Amino acid sequence: MKRTAMTAPEVEAPANARPTPAGNKKRVLVVDDFDDAREMYAEYLEFVGFEVDTASNGREAVEKAQDGDPDIILMDLSLPIMDGWEATRLIKQDARTRDIPVMALTGHVLAGNAEHAREAGADEFVAKPCLPQDLENKIRNMLKPSKAKGKSGQGS
Repeated sequence: MKRTAMTAPEVEAPANARPTPAGNKKRVLVVDDFDDAREMYAEYLEFVGFEVDTASNGREAVEKAQDGDPDIILMDLSLPIMDGWEATRLIKQDARTRDIPVMALTGHVLAGNAEHAREAGADEFVAKPCLPQDLENKIRNMLKPSKAKGKSGQGS
């Protein structure tokens, strides 16, 4: 029986993309109700070395944040069942998940939406469509250890 090889994802990785070593994979929860967007971001992020989980509505996002221990959450704001605004609020109010960075993603770029997303607890606001490489760069920047957040006992 002849086996056929799986085709590569349709998303092209940048020439400078370097997969993360397996032992250091960061976990990303991609939340989007639009299947194509969710799958495109998930496939690209897996290709460049992230471990990815997905959710298609706000309630599922909150549950997966609590159970899956992601390092960062990409949260669409327009979601069924529970919208991304409320899901972000719940995640940021829960002691188990409040320290997980949330990047709000939306195609509704109206005046004030970025501020409302931050008020809900989002750490970053990104307008869709967003190129996967740009999203990857923002994720990597958000996951870098910050001197401002520093560990206690370190003086300036």
